[in-house]
Amino acid sequence: MQAFVDITKTISTFAIPFLILSIVLYGAFKKVKIYEAFVEGAKEGFNVAVRIIPFLVAMLVAIGIFRAGGAMEILTAVLSPLTSLIGMPAETIPMAVMRPLSGSGALGVMSETIAAHGPDSLIGRMVSVMMGSGETTFYVLAVYFGSVSVTKTRHAVPAGIVADVVGILASVWLVNLIWG
Repeated sequence: MQAFVDITKTISTFAIPFLILSIVLYGAFKKVKIYEAFVEGAKEGFNVAVRIIPFLVAMLVAIGIFRAGGAMEILTAVLSPLTSLIGMPAETIPMAVMRPLSGSGALGVMSETIAAHGPDSLIGRMVSVMMGSGETTFYVLAVYFGSVSVTKTRHAVPAGIVADVVGILASVWLVNLIWG
């Protein structure tokens, strides 16, 4: 086991410098003006960041209103009889709801839950696995689709919701299987 840890640490130490050096060498091989291409890419990245700010602000304000208005507590009370049937404690419902909406909001919910129940509790482990198993689906849809004016999301919303539900159910099942 120690050999695996040492190998992983060595790979981690050299992975980023190797990747950067590989990109520079590949660019030099292809005769690309590397510095000019980097600066042009940085300009495009800055423009994208400026375009997504309104969508980001709108999403964060809506999440803040949802939490501060008490809607999360009401939703938790309504859903807890159903989630208890699958072994999902009511304390984990805010994480399941928040994770598809916002990564930073989910991180806040996870921190609050772990502070209240402990990191080694079943609830602490379940919210931690949910954090790692989910995606900020609605955040991605609102911010990135909005910034490039995509109005017809086609299958993105149903696919994202299905993936989030599967991630939550898998988290509940695995945590109950291992630590339950």
